[in-house]
Amino acid sequence: MALPRFTRLGSGPIAEGKPALPDPTDGLIEALAEPLLILDGYHISHANAAARALLGEHIVGDYVRLALRHPAAAGVVSGDEDGPVMLNGLGGHERLWELRAGTIRPGKRLLRLTDRSAQRAAEQMRVDFVANASHELRTPLASLIGFIETLEEANGPEDAETRLRFLSIMEGEARRMQRLIDDLMSLSRIEADRYYPPKDRVNLGPLLREVADEFAARRDGRRLDVEAPARAMVTGDRGQLHQLIHNIISNAFKYGREGSPVRATLKVAHGLARFVVQDEGDGIAPEHLPRLTERFYRADPGRSRQIGGTGLGLAIVKHIVERHRGRLDIASVVGEGTTVTVELPLTAPQTT
Repeated sequence: MALPRFTRLGSGPIAEGKPALPDPTDGLIEALAEPLLILDGYHISHANAAARALLGEHIVGDYVRLALRHPAAAGVVSGDEDGPVMLNGLGGHERLWELRAGTIRPGKRLLRLTDRSAQRAAEQMRVDFVANASHELRTPLASLIGFIETLEEANGPEDAETRLRFLSIMEGEARRMQRLIDDLMSLSRIEADRYYPPKDRVNLGPLLREVADEFAARRDGRRLDVEAPARAMVTGDRGQLHQLIHNIISNAFKYGREGSPVRATLKVAHGLARFVVQDEGDGIAPEHLPRLTERFYRADPGRSRQIGGTGLGLAIVKHIVERHRGRLDIASVVGEGTTVTVELPLTAPQTT
């Protein structure tokens, strides 16, 4: 008796002349977001959309070593180990993937790739944060210790002027550490609340004028021009929004030219409250703009420390904007000044 001929369709043989039945494996792995590969021996018999997007649409049917050309993957794809192994640079220079394998049945294996890029970035951010915070605290502490040791020896009446000068410097360094610790605690609280959207109704118009009044007595005669409507209601955390406005205006005074005005405007349009602060300063070079909201990043480190900056002000602003589902934009022209814009969604009118 002649044996029926078979044609391979999908992953199994289908009798000639009969309609091909859908392979349930295809639907199962397509439903998963992680890149998944099914190996038949050393060839890829199935790959879901995520795997094809990462490794290429052509990989189904390919030899697995051609699809995963990474030295660290050799033991897993050969079946000598199940992982996990980390594949650095797969699909992009900064991408990191965790590769694991499991046996479905003899000769058939499942490879799973899990994206660990965000996890590594978060870990690196934590390491950098600790290192930067330690550095920022170590510098004023070293100054304090040095001056204290000097004052221990400068006890005579002829040393009075030296003592006063050193004590003034020590006070400045201590206050710098206090500002840094306050900002670190503030940033920590904001990050802890980032997954909990604020629920209070806040009128930004009066809040902006309230913050402006705080600067009236401490801006050394420099003018702050404020334009704000009587009503600009947003859903927010009043304390955090106060800090956001204060930080942006404070930066404008710190980095604007002496004697030049700072303009703060608040407008309402198209369902948004648009808060803009402009200074007339030296401006910021384009290569620094994308990194200004990173913790401890300074475009001009020497000047920032001289005027008392902690390097956390705009990082705090960014996190507050994100928690309030808003948008932050920083634009600058060297020699002309900087403009910081924050857009926040207006609160929907209350119905009775």
